[in-house]
Amino acid sequence: MPANLPPDYFAAEKEYRAAKTIPEKIRALEEMLAIMPKHKGTDKLQADLKRRISRLKMEARRKPATKRGYTYYVKKEGAAQVFLIGAPNTGKSKLLTQLTSATPEVADYPFTTRKPLPGMMKFENIQIQLVDAPPISNEHRVAWLPGIIRNADAILLVVDLSKEDLLEQVEAVAEELEKSRIKFIGKQPEKDSDEPMFQLRTLIVGNKSDYPEAEENFKVLKEMYSNKFSLIDISARDSTNLDELKREVFNLLNIIRVYTKSPGKKPDYNDPVILNKGETLADFAVAIHKDFAAKLKYARIWGTNKYAGQKIQRDHILEDGDVVELRI
Repeated sequence: MPANLPPDYFAAEKEYRAAKTIPEKIRALEEMLAIMPKHKGTDKLQADLKRRISRLKMEARRKPATKRGYTYYVKKEGAAQVFLIGAPNTGKSKLLTQLTSATPEVADYPFTTRKPLPGMMKFENIQIQLVDAPPISNEHRVAWLPGIIRNADAILLVVDLSKEDLLEQVEAVAEELEKSRIKFIGKQPEKDSDEPMFQLRTLIVGNKSDYPEAEENFKVLKEMYSNKFSLIDISARDSTNLDELKREVFNLLNIIRVYTKSPGKKPDYNDPVILNKGETLADFAVAIHKDFAAKLKYARIWGTNKYAGQKIQRDHILEDGDVVELRI
């Protein structure tokens, strides 16, 4: 059976060949795997892509969070990796200290952050990795930054609400990253008519809401971008809306938490399995152990709008908070 690969696959393959860092290569390979049709004609190609992804991830784990010549790499930890980016002096580093136990240098002068600094943000029963990145400016380009941003699962675009140039802040950062074929997207992926762009789901965070002009400036920000992006106003300095921000970050990631249960025992709510929205019981089984996928007969489920112990099959789509008891 012929593979019949679509044009988007070859665009991702071109991106893979041009990739210079491990995260870039992994992301391109994963995109190729997601795009290709799944049938007997692509079985060998799927297996090859999975082997290459596995080898690259093993190599990445051997060298976590270290500088590599002209670049950096931040190993993913927790449920997802989210980058804090923005223009100079938007308060990203202060926000990182408020949401995590990380201790970046915080100062009033620009370009305080010179390298990526990760920290773990707790949201309910999971940890989400936040990474503070150097500020983005057309006057001070950081050559290695786009490469590690591509490894992220999502972006928090931090904007300074105390300044009148807040729209210019957004556009300048977006313009700089688009030079490296990275594009912010809101609630839905976009189709680009020309050269393919690497799309990253983005939440716009208006910081410094405690300033007098912030309320009016945030209205302007919403008027310009709320039709496309989710937005939230916060103050890192006085901790305003930070709990709401954590919830927005979780929603931005499009992930769900599913819990395991053994027959006759209570569910384990301390260590959820993280899946993407829309994934199924079969995906859950693979996440537990690859052998489960082959041996799985059915499962029983507990959750909202389900009767206790309902029997489900492999193609059942799971939801956040579901409890699953696998039967093999």
